[in-house]
This record gives sequence, structure tokens and C-alpha cells, in this order.
Amino acid sequence: MPDLPPPIPVPPTPYPPLASSPSESPPLAPDGPRPVFGIIGLGLIGGSMGLDLRQQGYRVVGMSRRDRTCRLAESRGAVDRASTDFSCVAEADLIVLCTPLDVLVPTVEALVPHLRPETVLTDVGSVKQPIVAAIGQDPPSGLAPLWPQFVGGHPMAGTSDQGIEAAQLGLFTDRPYVLTPTEQTPAGAIARVESLVAALGARLYHCSPAEHDRAVAWISHLPVMVSTSLIQACRLESSDRVYQLAQQLASSGFRDTSRVGGGNSELGLLMARYNREALLQSLQAYRQSLDRVIAAVADEDWSQLQGILEQSHGDRPPFVE
Repeated sequence: MPDLPPPIPVPPTPYPPLASSPSESPPLAPDGPRPVFGIIGLGLIGGSMGLDLRQQGYRVVGMSRRDRTCRLAESRGAVDRASTDFSCVAEADLIVLCTPLDVLVPTVEALVPHLRPETVLTDVGSVKQPIVAAIGQDPPSGLAPLWPQFVGGHPMAGTSDQGIEAAQLGLFTDRPYVLTPTEQTPAGAIARVESLVAALGARLYHCSPAEHDRAVAWISHLPVMVSTSLIQACRLESSDRVYQLAQQLASSGFRDTSRVGGGNSELGLLMARYNREALLQSLQAYRQSLDRVIAAVADEDWSQLQGILEQSHGDRPPFVE
């Protein structure tokens, strides 16, 4: 097993205060003015976030590459106003980046000229190390970070559907929401994003970017590749008749096991590209585990196989309950 403890829920603002600066962002205090939220990328996650925030009376402004998506987001009530222009979110106090991993950094580069110094940025990407390093940390060159008021984030929520049409109220309720601040992250920025997590009704977790990427490799990225491999293995059946029969007989077990492998291929590819090292480690461990099962079946070592199955039966509940 990897030397990585399970994430532990933390109360809001568990970090000691950091040195304040004129541009450090204050937390979103209940007694203060209501913040304005910005969302860039109005798909399932961004749209669902907007629906939840607007239901609570917050003003939400959005930005998307497509005008049609902007109009749909407005008509669905996910945003008060949306545009294809970055200037639309300039009024926001906190902006959530809900774009694919490969365009996060270019998006921030294009967004920076429209930001006030105290504006906080966060993202929802499923990989944290390269994103946090590229946006919120001091680069090796010694230059200033791209945007110091950045807090890496990842809500562990979603559905098999995509796009603003799939946005729904309550998507984040009681779901894990991971923040990955570093020693360089301003305390005020952390507090603001924690306030967002609380407003969404999610369960707050803190960990380092590296711990996050190792953990999600096991429970999110590896299952996508395993599920994909299952579907690909079925294609190796030599008999068309048997292959078609298997398709007709497939029921809930196959549906559950294959679901993530039959999802958005772009997301799966980005997971592998941006979390390559941790994913490779988990894939190699999975291959070792599969080899044990193969050996037990090949050798007719039923007691060994029974032990493996019983151990899995006991190990599963903490992951899903």
C-alpha cells in the first residue's frame, strides 16, 4: 500500500495567519458586503456552481468561449450575466476557473490584465501540482508568480453528462472539496475559497498538491484507465456471436464498472498527461494486483483467491461510505 494517509476533513481556515499585505484578500465575512463571484467555463461544474450561488442570492458573472453557452447559462439562471469577453468577470471578488487543464494557464494569462490586485482565483482541475506551480508559486526563474492570490481547488463531484445543459442544483452538497494551498498562498485567499466551499455545502479538505495528485490517481484516474481497459479487453473476443451476446447480457455490474471508461475521452487524456507520474505508479501497482489474481486462477489456488476477494470486501467500505 502507498505511504499516504487518507485525507482528513478540516474546519475552515485551519492555517495560522500569514503575513498580511495591502493586496491580501479579506475573507467573505457574513456581515460585510456580499461578494461577486466569477466563473470562467460554463459547463457542468461551472454552471452547477452558478446555480447554487445564485439561489443563495449571490451575484454571479460568467465567461465562456461560445456565445450560445453564455445565453444558455443566463436563461438557465446559472449567471446574472455572461460574455465571451474576459472583461465580464472583472467585477468579481473570487473567480473560479472551470476550464480544461490544458487551457488553465493560458486562461489566467489572458485574464490577468482584467483583475484587481485583491481578486482571488481558484480552479476545479483534477490535477494540482503543475497548475499550482504554474500559477500561484514563485517559478524557478525568480520572477513573480503568475497570480499570487491563487488557491488550487478540486470539487469531487460530477455526472456522466457534460455542458451547461447538465448543470444542476446541489451537485456539490456533502461532496469532498479539496484545497491545496502552499506556504506561499495568502491566508486571506484561502479563507475566501473556504467560504465558497461552505456556500456550496461541500466537505472541506486540505492537502498538498503532491498528496492530492497521488490520492486522486488511485481513486479517480486509475479507475478511468482500468474501466477503459475492461471495455478494450471485451473487444478482443474472437467470436462475433459471443461478443454480441455479451453486449446483450451486460447488466448493472458491467454498467457500473465500465461507466468512467466510457466517459469524456478528453478528460481521461488530460488526467494522464498532467498526472503522468502518479498515474503510472498506480497502474503498475494495479498490474501487480492483477497478476496475483491471474496466478491464483491459473494455479487453481482457490484459497489464495478467496483471501484476495475477502480482503477487497473488507477494504472497500472506507472508500465509498
